[in-house]
Amino acid sequence: MRANIAEYKAVEAAAMKFVKSVAEGDSRYAKELFVDEAVLFGFLDGKLEHGSIEQFYHNVDTVGAGENFDARIDIVALEETVAVVRVLEEKWGGRIDFTDYLLLLKIDGEWKCVAKAYNQNSDTIQK
Repeated sequence: MRANIAEYKAVEAAAMKFVKSVAEGDSRYAKELFVDEAVLFGFLDGKLEHGSIEQFYHNVDTVGAGENFDARIDIVALEETVAVVRVLEEKWGGRIDFTDYLLLLKIDGEWKCVAKAYNQNSDTIQK
C-alpha cells in the first residue's frame, strides 16, 4: 500500500535535519535524526570510512559546508515503517559532491535514520 502524502512530507522533514546539519556545519540537527547505533559507510577521498555515525558528526562539525553548498532530497522508497532517501550534495566543504543514501525506520511514530551510505563523485576526489 502506498503511503499518503503526509507520510512523504514527514520523511522529507526528517531528512532535512541531515541537510540542515551539513549546510550549517552543526551536527545537532543530525543527532535528532540518527539513532545512537546508526552506521556509516562510504569512501571519502578514496579511503573507506565506516563504523559509528559519530564519524559523520565529526566531519560535519569540522568542515564547513561552504558558501556554494546545495542539496536535494529524493524519497526513493517509502513503506509503512521503512524509507530510503537519497540526498544529493554539491560543493560540500567547497569542493565535494556526494550522493548519500539514508535508511530510515519509523520508530515509536518518528522517522529515524539507522544507516548512511554514500558515494563521493569521482571528479571531486583529492588524491
